[in-house]
Amino acid sequence: MDSLHVQDDLKHVLYTKEQIQDRVKGLAEEIDADYAGRDVLLVGVLKGAVMVMADLSRALQSHVTMDWMAVSSYGSGTQSSGVVRILKDLETDLMGKHVLIVEDIIDSGLTLSWLKANLISRGPASVEICTLLRKPDAAKVEIDVKYVGFEIPSEFVVGYGLDFAEKYRNLDFIGTLAPHVYS
Repeated sequence: MDSLHVQDDLKHVLYTKEQIQDRVKGLAEEIDADYAGRDVLLVGVLKGAVMVMADLSRALQSHVTMDWMAVSSYGSGTQSSGVVRILKDLETDLMGKHVLIVEDIIDSGLTLSWLKANLISRGPASVEICTLLRKPDAAKVEIDVKYVGFEIPSEFVVGYGLDFAEKYRNLDFIGTLAPHVYS
């Protein structure tokens, strides 16, 4: 889906398809360098991270394994509730593995902080975080994120896996949602 189909729903485009692909390639190069010679388990956070997980895994030059976890703290709103629920757990035993959580966006950091602590409790060798987007002004907890694609303002964004009420995920760019859509 391109911007013409949703132009009335958007304030503006933050990142084009090309800008996203260039940044994902850069993240993959950093990850390849940092994990050289080690096996990495990518843990994608559903549903938003599907696009970045697919593109990142293809851009990596080393072998990786993948698993998926679904957690929720949003419901149908535009702000994190802070209450985390596991909707789908991992199928992989993390004991002794190098885990890289792949996220679409970090807002308050509450969900990711909880998720990282949960995964650390399972005995991996390491747990790091890669996110395409981070909203530093929205942070409510300090969380160490090793790989960040873009830092963005505290606005509601959609596209490239990010949704509002399950819509807009299939946009090939990231845009700011107009307030009239969610007001």
